[in-house]
Amino acid sequence: MPAPAELRVLITGACGVTSRTVARALRLGRRFGNARLIGTDVCDNPFGLYEGLFDRVYRVPPQSAGAAYEELMLRILREERIDAALIVPELEVLFWATRRMPVPVLLPPPKFARIAISKAHVHECLSGSGLVPRFAQRSREQILAGDLGDLQEPVWLRDCGTGSTSGRGAICVRTRQQAAAWVTLHPNVAQFITAEYLPGRNLACLLLFVDGRLLKAACYERLEYFMAKTTLSGVTGNISQGRLVDDDIAIDRAVEAVRLICDATQEKMQGLVTVDLRCDANDVPRLTEINLRQVAAASAFAHVPHGNLSEAQILATLGLVEEIGPARAPVPPNNRLLRDIDGLPQFVPDFRLLDVGEYRDASRGRTSPTPAGE
Repeated sequence: MPAPAELRVLITGACGVTSRTVARALRLGRRFGNARLIGTDVCDNPFGLYEGLFDRVYRVPPQSAGAAYEELMLRILREERIDAALIVPELEVLFWATRRMPVPVLLPPPKFARIAISKAHVHECLSGSGLVPRFAQRSREQILAGDLGDLQEPVWLRDCGTGSTSGRGAICVRTRQQAAAWVTLHPNVAQFITAEYLPGRNLACLLLFVDGRLLKAACYERLEYFMAKTTLSGVTGNISQGRLVDDDIAIDRAVEAVRLICDATQEKMQGLVTVDLRCDANDVPRLTEINLRQVAAASAFAHVPHGNLSEAQILATLGLVEEIGPARAPVPPNNRLLRDIDGLPQFVPDFRLLDVGEYRDASRGRTSPTPAGE
């Protein structure tokens, strides 16, 4: 079907980092740059209310409110005459995956979503495939008793609760005493997953499916995190530096993992997911989790020709698959995604650090070849 002249898009979780970068990517795109963006959020972070990315933002209760949340969302869809919806927070994805929305929406199938929402379920489903590291699920009581499973230290320890994000409870422990101390510091985490420590690259593959068919695939590498020095794990969930990469092996393994889970649930894959992988000592990517949403690099992909995944997701949602373009979009080899607390994300196609004495001329958009002052 053709897209309306003035597209009205609902984006949930509008005050969150991911939803805002999805909105920014749509604004950067040529196809839906002038769309009317309507956001909903619990508004725990009021910054998004005043940033100006959305034309209108509604405060809604959390999806755990059940009927109250659903009734208000349906009223917003009706009164705002929404043409397409992007459901971003994972618990909201899980909520709507089992319900029918009165507007076009593209969500992962329900059984897949129930597995993907849990790191433990993902690891269990893929056990024996060679795609995940060796792992064990342990309660806090078991870890306090020194039981990390059949693993040799160092071990990567993290919260495996449903929908847990941002590296919560994550740390590399080198002794059972360190593990016990870490569990003591996180009294609200009931279940942990212990896995062999993967020292290599930290990758994320974004995959868009319709009716089991892979329409878009893209990959980026996380390089540095905001306030990494304040956490023992060095992982805070939001990158300060990253780069888009062409990594066929990582994408192939991510796609294989998604297909294996769908084989187990007997469902056809739909929607956009992000598969996180970490490389082992031999640079082999191993899956660590699946996110039922995009991630913070969404706006960076929007700078690459045919790489705007947010735009592709809307096109797929509207059934305009033929307009999406190639499944893979080559990325500049030396690119960087730079993010700061008080500034907009910056995508740099050809990045290098300045030598001492060099300067960056903003008006000319280039770097000096000689030291300043000469």
